[in-house]
Amino acid sequence: MTTVEVFAPAKINLTLHITGRRADGYHLIDSLVAFAPVGDTVVLRPAQGLSLSVDGPEAGGVPDNMDNLALQAGHVLRGDAGLEAALTKRLPAASGIGGGSADAAAVVRGCLALETGAEADPTPYLTALTKLGADIPMCLTPAPQRARGIGEHLVPQPLPALPAVLVNPRVPVPTAGVFKALATPQNAPMPDTLPHFSTAEVLTDWLATQRNDLEAPAQQIAPAIGAVLEALRQTTGCRLARMSGSGATCFGLYDSDAAAEAAALAIRQTHPDWWIAHGPLGDQTAVSAPKIS
Repeated sequence: MTTVEVFAPAKINLTLHITGRRADGYHLIDSLVAFAPVGDTVVLRPAQGLSLSVDGPEAGGVPDNMDNLALQAGHVLRGDAGLEAALTKRLPAASGIGGGSADAAAVVRGCLALETGAEADPTPYLTALTKLGADIPMCLTPAPQRARGIGEHLVPQPLPALPAVLVNPRVPVPTAGVFKALATPQNAPMPDTLPHFSTAEVLTDWLATQRNDLEAPAQQIAPAIGAVLEALRQTTGCRLARMSGSGATCFGLYDSDAAAEAAALAIRQTHPDWWIAHGPLGDQTAVSAPKIS
């Protein structure tokens, strides 16, 4: 029986400018996105009916039914053809790094690989997938990109790899509540044309001039986010600390992988109950290619 394994890397919003709100309630964004070398894994097999099992260190509370985006995506792709999915969770839930959307995107890529024996174009399914979750389209190609509209207008944006630490205080943050606490949805976008980022240092300096407009309202709901940002800023060599998405995961950027690793160790020693990971943010398309056996 054919089996497909797909890595679902964490999505990091290096910037997140909220630029408006549509009549249907969806918020408009302008975001620079990269992907981390940490993530979930899905294993897919053809089966009778749709089923999902969930394990892994972050599996607690993750639904294994149609409430899970991964299984919803499987239904969109496979319908009555049937699918058995096994999800290993390493990313905390409701943490602003696209875990559910990344899982759903991995299922899409895996289902296409089951049908074709190779990577295939998911474009015919984009409308249905966007209705499931606006972050799913950007997770289909886990490489740096600029996301606009509600997240469906995507343009590749090559970036140098960024040594980083990811920290989550294990406080789930409801996205709807964060948007409700946002002072105004009318904020300036990024420049129409982004500069050339020749090095990680150049990129980090530029990122410091940009924003995550959800960071302040998220801290109102979850003050622990402020503690995470402060912990990152106190580590040696942290050049920028910012929240990703709607929270509560925050990232710190460093000059080297060694500095990021040392910072992760330092934070882990003082906050052993937090979720902490480190590694370069950038292009994860190669490691997330479906593996067919």
